[in-house]
Amino acid sequence: MGAGWAGAALRGLEWVGYPALAGAAFCLLALGVVTWLPALAAVAAALHRWRRDDDTRVFTGVIAAFPGYWRALWRHALLATAAPAAMLAAIAFLAGRPEPIAVPLLAVQVGGLAAFAVYHLALAAVAGRDPGDPVGWRARALVFGFGSPRRGLLLLAALLLAPLVALPLAVGPALFGPTLPVLAALVLLDREDPSH
Repeated sequence: MGAGWAGAALRGLEWVGYPALAGAAFCLLALGVVTWLPALAAVAAALHRWRRDDDTRVFTGVIAAFPGYWRALWRHALLATAAPAAMLAAIAFLAGRPEPIAVPLLAVQVGGLAAFAVYHLALAAVAGRDPGDPVGWRARALVFGFGSPRRGLLLLAALLLAPLVALPLAVGPALFGPTLPVLAALVLLDREDPSH
């Protein structure tokens, strides 16, 4: 790219365009409902290659990485799709209950949903950064997501704020909702272990 302000502007636009392309591939792959977790890991892999190796084939990179993540994560994805559905049903039920016990039970459900989201973002980032070690993904995701309260809160903030930041764009939450938290998780992983 050229030097000066034009080159800097084009480089800045890459940070919009490539995550949007990865988000489009995620939306396409996540249409299968239970495919969201392998698709998120494939997004992490493609965005990691883009950041590390300047590989600009982000959309096709997500599509190409998906089958390997599907084979490794499909059982987990089935459970990970049913669990938040059950938690959301419990939240909806408890929100309308007048009993005093409903308030702490509601807080437990909301906290469980937040922990669930942080863990699965961490799992996708760890899997995308190190695709060759599916056995160690879950343990490393637990350590990455919950080993530091600050890091866990940053991951949760990224999950909550990404759709809000992208809300002014018509399809922003769909395109950037999954990719901005993944980028944030990859940056945090790089700070923790810059060897990859």
